[in-house]
Amino acid sequence: MNNQSFSMSIMGLLRDDLIQNKYMYFWMNADYLTFIFYAIGGKNMPKDVIRIGMIVGKWVGGGVEAVVMNYYKNIDKNKIQFDFICDNDSINIPYEEIEKLGGRVILVPPYQKVIKYHRELKRIFKENNYKIVHSNINTLSVFPLYAAKSAGVPVRIAHSHATTNKKELKRHILKTILKPLSKIFATHYLCCSEVAGRWQFGNKMYNSGKVRLLHNAIDLNKFLYNEEIRNKIRKELKIQKDACVIGHVGRLVQTKNQSFVIDVFNEFQTMNPNSILVLAGQGPDLNILKDKVKKLKLKEKVLFLGQRKDINDIFQAFDLFILPSLYEGLGMTLIEAQVSGLKCIASTNVPEESKIIDDVDYLKLEDDAKKWASRLAKYNIKLRKSDINKFKKAGYDIKIEARKLEEYYINLYNEV
Repeated sequence: MNNQSFSMSIMGLLRDDLIQNKYMYFWMNADYLTFIFYAIGGKNMPKDVIRIGMIVGKWVGGGVEAVVMNYYKNIDKNKIQFDFICDNDSINIPYEEIEKLGGRVILVPPYQKVIKYHRELKRIFKENNYKIVHSNINTLSVFPLYAAKSAGVPVRIAHSHATTNKKELKRHILKTILKPLSKIFATHYLCCSEVAGRWQFGNKMYNSGKVRLLHNAIDLNKFLYNEEIRNKIRKELKIQKDACVIGHVGRLVQTKNQSFVIDVFNEFQTMNPNSILVLAGQGPDLNILKDKVKKLKLKEKVLFLGQRKDINDIFQAFDLFILPSLYEGLGMTLIEAQVSGLKCIASTNVPEESKIIDDVDYLKLEDDAKKWASRLAKYNIKLRKSDINKFKKAGYDIKIEARKLEEYYINLYNEV
């Protein structure tokens, strides 16, 4: 009998004993059985919970933070815990939620204060004796990973979540300078898409297989279309049942290109007067965008929702989704929109890896707003469907992907 067969037999006997002896329940739980499986099956399960030094940077309610939290909420906290290391000028950090789940939030000076940032990180890494530091700040990862190496952290993960665009000139120049440096102090490499991986780490490294793809997985069931929720949200937002709603979710920054979203809607509403634009998100461009809406006399037709914790429900109220980003590492909201059964249109700067079903079209940003509006107007919004299995197969089920990340961390820990 091999190890696996033997371990399964033992687990069967334990289950039988559990049924016969109710008192066993208090100590023979699922985690104990998992331990037996690891021990007998020959796998090395860490004796203690593995604490990951999770570098988040500035917590501003963006997509990266959402990805990290999705994994954190679904990972087995009896095996893995996160210490969220954030810049002290962050906003909207969910302290209470993190602490309830057993995590910690550690604030540090922003990376712009290079010396203080390095010194504080090095101290934190040493005091907590992390074996793994996971940096999610793209090309800026050079800073925390250098501090991690200086502190003797053996496993240092650089995670690419984005690309770049020359229209954001200052940021583009900084990224270009830091890109070759961002992998120097890393020992392992992750990316959210092939495009993001190749951009930050280079074709040679990506082709070598050293860069691992970690999908921006979500709780698929939460985003599936629900007519009851749709009606509830529309009632809350005072949107008529028969109105055509164009939706956009994203931080209000130049990267997400909401100014163009408004231009497209301005054209669309002339084709379909019974239409509404809903923008969910917050950011520094809010007042600029509100001023534009006012000048175009669209104030009664454009809703700014700010930061929402129920984005999965907000998607239900939409009919169409638009994402004309200057660049994206993947386009997580485009995945969420597709799961919700929405017809979607995105810029060609959004990786085509984000297209899971057929209801997505890509247009160039060089195309004018009228062309984008005309394409939106051609969709049949009455046909709304989604196949959850396609998203599971594509790697976007957080329940499955979180187990993979657990195994990844445990394997790295055991290699130290």
